[in-house]
Amino acid sequence: MKALVLKSYGGLDKVDFAEIPRPVIKPDEILVQVLAAGLNPIDYMIAKGTFKPILPLRLPHTVGSDLAGIVVEAGSKVTRFKPGDAVFASIFDLPGGSLAEFAAVPEYAAALKPANLDFVQAASIPMVGLTSWQALHERAQLKPGQKVFIPAGSGGIGTFAIQLAKHFGATVGTTTSSVNVNLVRSLGADEVVDYKKQDVENVLRGYDAVLGTVRGDALEKSLAILKPGSKVVSLIGPPDAAFARARGMNFLMKVVFSLLSAKIIRRAKRRDASYSFLFVRPDGGQLAEIGDLLASGRIRPVIDRVFAFDQAKDGLVHLEQGRAKGKVVVQMKQ
Repeated sequence: MKALVLKSYGGLDKVDFAEIPRPVIKPDEILVQVLAAGLNPIDYMIAKGTFKPILPLRLPHTVGSDLAGIVVEAGSKVTRFKPGDAVFASIFDLPGGSLAEFAAVPEYAAALKPANLDFVQAASIPMVGLTSWQALHERAQLKPGQKVFIPAGSGGIGTFAIQLAKHFGATVGTTTSSVNVNLVRSLGADEVVDYKKQDVENVLRGYDAVLGTVRGDALEKSLAILKPGSKVVSLIGPPDAAFARARGMNFLMKVVFSLLSAKIIRRAKRRDASYSFLFVRPDGGQLAEIGDLLASGRIRPVIDRVFAFDQAKDGLVHLEQGRAKGKVVVQMKQ
């Protein structure tokens, strides 16, 4: 079958199409014909080798983690899905990839596709949906009436996380450029900062949670808007010792991550805030709950551009440029 494959670390120049064997599923897996695959920034970051210390891959490796498609085969132990079912899933941090004609998906990672979404819309959801759910619901334990800061509101994570936070009853602050103010407000953002004209720390106050999504010094600056007892959940690092322990890493890696995160943890404590690093995990149960929100219209997908399978690498290049409004998706078949 045809797949977009990372042959060696070094960036998108090391990514190309190849013919690889069709997956042979295990008893607890389903084989999915992939009709659409969502792209995420971590896809090109993995290609660069950014996550090599914590996400070792057996190369060559099929790129991508988000998918939507049709079940063509179900393993002998699978009870929730059957051939012909339309599903969506994240297979991030699992052996296979989504930018291929077929993908093996563990039963626990998949959910039925919401009937009101097409495959492109469904494929845009898994990573941003699960990341937002795990960050806001599990880690930050966001409650009605609380305030959460979600930077880069017009990006893939931002467009979903704003809507989810509003569903949880929170007040949402975000950053964007002036051209995207109407977009983020339409998604529910309450306080919008034009990052080209204003500094967040001079505008926002009294926040209960911060979602770290922007590299550089943005996370440290956002600490100034927090009130005592708040929570900082970072998706971009630095990784902490708790993350190393959760992944069963050796003592040296625990020490390294403890040192890397020491500065931000110390500064957060000065604000009486806690810091943690989140690495999203596949979870079909959570994805099904997210699917219910999508089916009811309480959350809607935001799509920036759709690329044909043959132009999947161009889609990654476009995403890496950092100007996407919402998600970039590859459509494998009509």
